[in-house]
Amino acid sequence: MPTPCTALVLGFGNVLLGDDGAGIRVMEALKDQVHAECVDGGTMSFNLLAHVEAADSMLVIDAANLERPAGSLALFEGIAMDLFLASARRRTVHEVGLVDLLDAARLLGCLPERRALLCLQPERITWSTALSAPLEGALSEAMSLAKTVLRHWQAG
Repeated sequence: MPTPCTALVLGFGNVLLGDDGAGIRVMEALKDQVHAECVDGGTMSFNLLAHVEAADSMLVIDAANLERPAGSLALFEGIAMDLFLASARRRTVHEVGLVDLLDAARLLGCLPERRALLCLQPERITWSTALSAPLEGALSEAMSLAKTVLRHWQAG
């Protein structure tokens, strides 16, 4: 029987900046639906290292410039996540903190091999506590995709 997966779901963003808070909104909605530690990463980086160290898999959810229509989703797993974050063009507001967190985990030898970044294309990032209509419409698809990834990891 496989060892139970210790999954970490990190939601990044600022819920006071409209679509920037999409990662937090998806993570919050998942809390009661998945067997994972769900953490509001806000805009923190190194403060999250203890959570990463304790996990054997990590799903990060964030708004990102995918250069696609608002509400579009993209999932980057493993090396694809690293390559997306290493691209010359910064795609998420929180990318620097996330890259620093992953680098610290890599240096400490605790970067989860099973890792993924789920991105949602924002329409607007402005002072607002509401998501735009395209992001609001993408929440259920984002939750479904996140649950699929977590189930796959937990299946071994």
